[in-house]
Amino acid sequence: MTDRQIVRGRVAGFSPWEDDFGFARAVAAGDHVHVAGSTAWVDGKIEHEGDPYNQTLAAFGVGLKALAAYGLTADDVIRTRMYITHVRDADEVGRAHKKLFDAARPVSTMVVVEGLIDSRMMVEIELDAYRAGLANSLEGNAP
Repeated sequence: MTDRQIVRGRVAGFSPWEDDFGFARAVAAGDHVHVAGSTAWVDGKIEHEGDPYNQTLAAFGVGLKALAAYGLTADDVIRTRMYITHVRDADEVGRAHKKLFDAARPVSTMVVVEGLIDSRMMVEIELDAYRAGLANSLEGNAP
């Protein structure tokens, strides 16, 4: 899926698993937007295989594109979660996080997990964002 769209406050069109598993990439709830687990799956392939730093940047890129559908940016992110498949990658994943969020400084969690849906994926991220008045601005754009 390459068409990204907002449907009833939900953003879709970033991965095949959205339809297969029945979820949206992002959902607005009041002035908050929650972005589902995002990986370096971009345009039908996994980017930067074996490179945790660039996979992290790509995964956050997917999440930030979902936020952009609501007019939000990295500065609106209030919480990040990073799931990594090996502790040795923590520093590189953290370095990528700092590159994107050093100014915003959201609360953050990094957890080592046994694996992700595809063994070539090294990191999966989640984002939560907030902007006062977002819900009012979205109401005028509801289908």
